[in-house]
Amino acid sequence: MAVTLAPGRAATARPRPRKNRRSLSPGRIVAWIYLGIVVLITLFPFYWILRTALSNNYKLSTHPSSPLPVGFTWGAFERVLGIATTAEAQAQGGSGATINIALYLRNSLIYASVQTVLIVLFASAGAYAFSRLHWRGRNLVFNILITALMVPSVFTLLPNFVFVKDLGLTNTFAGLILPGALFQAFTLFFLRQFMLGLSNEVEEAAILDGAGPLRIFFRIVLPMSSAPIATVSLLMFVNAWNDYFWPLLITNSQDVEPLTLALGVFKQSSPQAAPDWAGLMAAALVAALPMLLLFVAFGKRIVNSIGFSGLK
Repeated sequence: MAVTLAPGRAATARPRPRKNRRSLSPGRIVAWIYLGIVVLITLFPFYWILRTALSNNYKLSTHPSSPLPVGFTWGAFERVLGIATTAEAQAQGGSGATINIALYLRNSLIYASVQTVLIVLFASAGAYAFSRLHWRGRNLVFNILITALMVPSVFTLLPNFVFVKDLGLTNTFAGLILPGALFQAFTLFFLRQFMLGLSNEVEEAAILDGAGPLRIFFRIVLPMSSAPIATVSLLMFVNAWNDYFWPLLITNSQDVEPLTLALGVFKQSSPQAAPDWAGLMAAALVAALPMLLLFVAFGKRIVNSIGFSGLK
């Protein structure tokens, strides 16, 4: 029996599901205010660096607390990039000193990139041995290596310096890179925690097909660990890019010095009573820009990988 609707009478409409809107409780409001304050405190130094970099170095002393650039100019960036002449630099309060930004950026890229590749390669191999291979004393050796996390890095600077000097590797990229590239306890621990959670089924199938440990490591384990490897690569690259004390000990050659040392030399090269703060802040921004872009692009990956690896 067919059922018809009376003319002019519309079918009963289903009620729309109500959106689950969270009410703004006092606790939530306080949390958002606190979060906003933390964000402002975190971003304020970057804003102040930018404000100083866009100021005239002579006029900074007249309005040191001004929230806006004092005597707005791009001169500091021109001095850092080597575009401005010595007369133009001195007219804006600069020292006339310049930074070979291309050379020091190249040195920093070589130092950070090569060291990151070596750290990740050795740490991945060690993590595979401690997580997927079974051998006597595995856990004991791992625990001994992990105790390096409790040793401050400053304690190893002098022994490493003496070792590199005895090998005749001072003022070379090899001496700059190798001591920190052979072993990093945090990277080893991080990758081992991830590899412990990998499924054994694919690995067992590869063993049945005749694959050895090296083939399994390079063809199976490394591709499956691409996310945490990308995370530690970014962290190690940033750490090497910002390194200052070790390059300060090991080199005084412009052909090897990274950008962090160049900024220190630039600060001390002003013959005036005050350093070229505008130029120094502009150079600092140029040096920090690659790291800021990396964190903007991969910040979410870092958080997700750390949570997935069990570091909570």
